[in-house]
Amino acid sequence: MTKTKVALIYGGFSREKEISENSAKCIKSTLDPEKYEVYPILIDKNGWFYKSETETNAINKTDFSFTANSKKVIPDIAYIIIHGTPGENGILQSYLDLLNIPYTTCNAFTSALTFNKAATKYFLSQHNIKTAPSILLRKNDIISTKTIIEELGLPMFVKPNNGGSSFGATKVKKSEELLLAIENAFNEDHEVIIETYIPATELTCGVMKVCGKEFLFSPTEIVPKKEMNKEFFDYEAKYKGLAEEITPARISKELTEEIQSLSSKIYDILGCNGVVRIDYLYSESTLYFMEINTVPGMSEQSIIPQQASYYGMSLNKLNDMLIDDALSKR
Repeated sequence: MTKTKVALIYGGFSREKEISENSAKCIKSTLDPEKYEVYPILIDKNGWFYKSETETNAINKTDFSFTANSKKVIPDIAYIIIHGTPGENGILQSYLDLLNIPYTTCNAFTSALTFNKAATKYFLSQHNIKTAPSILLRKNDIISTKTIIEELGLPMFVKPNNGGSSFGATKVKKSEELLLAIENAFNEDHEVIIETYIPATELTCGVMKVCGKEFLFSPTEIVPKKEMNKEFFDYEAKYKGLAEEITPARISKELTEEIQSLSSKIYDILGCNGVVRIDYLYSESTLYFMEINTVPGMSEQSIIPQQASYYGMSLNKLNDMLIDDALSKR
């Protein structure tokens, strides 16, 4: 039996590199060595490398080949687990498309679109999907904090527009805090999105459509720990254990089905592929789309593995299906 050569691509240029590394380790441990030859590929600001326990070799970007155990390897498929650029914004997908190497994530267009919060909100608003009122700022824009507050009210959230790590995100309660929050967000990105604060329950739902089947996971409820003074699901809350992630969410069966149905609809509207996670606010009987994660975390602590486990699906099975689906579309 010929084994499938899997390039497990991790790292990236963002501050989520550590999370990507943890996800890669978890994925590698679940892939059956009888079926797959797994080659960890690190892409970061220092270059592109095949990294094993015994060797580190540069990638030939002409054909995405590398040397492993003194042999030239060209992967059959890329399993992308880079959170942020260049794995979640379409750059890596475009490169792989040029080489006709299949991959496990959304395509280049969908990845680029969904990485941009404002563009995604506008795109979905054309399909009558509710989102929080917002304003987009670009560097060198003339900023009137008075106008922003008049339009969106206080409190409000200020975030980098591109990416999903929550670095640079601030909840602004007072007018005098706004300019500093905008500057903080601009330190992370060239665009800033400012959104009306909606007091709500935070919910997130995983969706996977692969191999002709649809899997709608039970939503998870996100509860930042008050004793840690966390008011929203920022980077520390996500990855430093400062939030409770309750799966299944403490919501009605009817709301669960509504979230799953809406998530399936959004997946199709955006043209997603593989597994994604969609975040919502639920307030006064209304669901508001927040953002979509097209390369969700896959470490043991991540939400998608939690939801898959509750569904009764092992990570081994989930990853098998992601790879099989990508190969079937080659």
